[in-house]
Amino acid sequence: MAKTLVEMTADIVQSQCGTQNMTTDELTLALQSTFKALQALQAEEAQASTETPAAGETATKTDINLSPEKSLQKNKIICLECGQEFKMLSPKHLKSHGLTGKEYRAKHGFSMRQPLCAKSLSDRRKKAGKERGLPDNLKKAIANRKKRKTTSKK
Repeated sequence: MAKTLVEMTADIVQSQCGTQNMTTDELTLALQSTFKALQALQAEEAQASTETPAAGETATKTDINLSPEKSLQKNKIICLECGQEFKMLSPKHLKSHGLTGKEYRAKHGFSMRQPLCAKSLSDRRKKAGKERGLPDNLKKAIANRKKRKTTSKK
């Protein structure tokens, strides 16, 4: 069970008394100011919870207030649905918002070829792919495509 504001105030001031000597007036003042501060924090928390989406609802692009271009950063990508930061937006995470990668890209205006991962991760993958070279099947497919184009022009 959660503590009341009075109980939390008493605990805080009691801890404060343990570290320094306080007169009765100082103790009373500390109790009052701590209680008021806790009340203000509680009011702010209540106001913030009414402004955020209820459980089960997802935030919209305007809630996060971030452009798609700025969500793709060097070492992280920020989900435009919930605002969480990742190295990569996995299909599992996107599914939690009821989206596929293709739907996410279309909804937020990304190119369909845009990787949904941090730029550093994307660059590492490109570099690794170039080092491995083109697979034989891909080389054959490219060669066949070129042959078809030259034969169809004649």
